Amino acid sequence: MEELARLAGITVRTLRFYRERKLIPPPRREGRIAWYDDHHLARLRTITALLERGHTLSGIAELAEAFDHGRDVGDLLGVGEPTEETPVRLTPEELADHFAGEVTAENLAAAMDLGYLGTDGDEIVHVSRRLLDVSAALVREGIPLAAVLAAGHRVRAHAEALADLFTDLITHHGPEQNLHRLRPLAKSVVDAELSMALDRRLNKGA
Repeated sequence: MEELARLAGITVRTLRFYRERKLIPPPRREGRIAWYDDHHLARLRTITALLERGHTLSGIAELAEAFDHGRDVGDLLGVGEPTEETPVRLTPEELADHFAGEVTAENLAAAMDLGYLGTDGDEIVHVSRRLLDVSAALVREGIPLAAVLAAGHRVRAHAEALADLFTDLITHHGPEQNLHRLRPLAKSVVDAELSMALDRRLNKGA
């Protein structure tokens, strides 16, 4: 415990307090010996970084609980399932930098529930580089992250309906293997229709 506290730049008393608040996971025990490892050190450094960014200990405790109970990367991405999206590994500090001041326990839980975020050890995994970049850009434009995530739920429902439509269309008129081959065509139709729908909205406001 003394060595861990020294490496983390905190006092033993502070470390004990963090343990009592369950901000760090318990050590591995061998008899009366408690072993801490690099995961504990990384968590302590994350706590320090979040405190420096103005987060409260209560908020950090909620974040820690969400991380510890989040789905792992396999559950998040679906092991063995095809995907064109590139997952992104982030530290909690990097995630905070993407969404300055918006990484609350509520938003983190919403992102995990939506399937945008998962955990893999001490790292956070975002399911899609494109979604991460777009979400961060919207927040920079002044849209609250909570609103972006709420919109994500609605987009997900529409996307699932579109996927069902094209799956039924393609498999009804040919073998199921065609679905993978014709996937780009389905995406092109959706992109074109969305583009024209946005044009109609913009023309109405002109």
